[in-house]
Amino acid sequence: MRPVGIFGGMFDPIHLGHLRPALEVAEALDLEQVRVVPCGDPPHRRRPVGSSDLRRRLVMAAIAAEPRFALDARELERAGPHYTVDTLIGLRAELGATRPLVLLIGGDAFAGLERWHRWSELAGLAHLAVMLRPGSALPDAGPLAAALRERRTMDPAAIAARSAGLIWVETVTRLEISSTDLRARAARGASVRWLVGDGVWELMRSSGAYRTDREG
Repeated sequence: MRPVGIFGGMFDPIHLGHLRPALEVAEALDLEQVRVVPCGDPPHRRRPVGSSDLRRRLVMAAIAAEPRFALDARELERAGPHYTVDTLIGLRAELGATRPLVLLIGGDAFAGLERWHRWSELAGLAHLAVMLRPGSALPDAGPLAAALRERRTMDPAAIAARSAGLIWVETVTRLEISSTDLRARAARGASVRWLVGDGVWELMRSSGAYRTDREG
């Protein structure tokens, strides 16, 4: 049974630095699908600048040409704070106990995983795929280092053979793009073309998304 990936984030806006690493994990692990999950109300981070509807439309534009990627808007549609563990519980209930699920997570986020709500439950719900930038280091002490020693696999077949519990580390293409920088560029009317996908660029250009330099 081919695994299903879950890739969450603010996506404010979504850009190639999000999508290329996720695609590399999808290819490495032969994921049947990647569910792209825009955050709704993140309890430990600032609220997104873009509205839920805008970020939904931007994600849809970003992934339209890649059939393995699909929008999952459950966090945008659910009231209250949103935790990854709850999203995984919902997906596990929908997809069944035996389907391999893979949570895609950046290297920086993995290093701070112990601060996540009910973080120790994640391994019982999904595998972790850590998207590591070249030159970045993994934790070498503490619970996360222990988890890497015990659960890391370099065999994609091992991920597909069980529903959850393993850690995959993928060294991904370094793309120094940030949503903060994109918002700043858009705010002053500068182009973000070739930092985002064509569909996202066209939607941002035509709608004036994140623009603050217009009169009125």
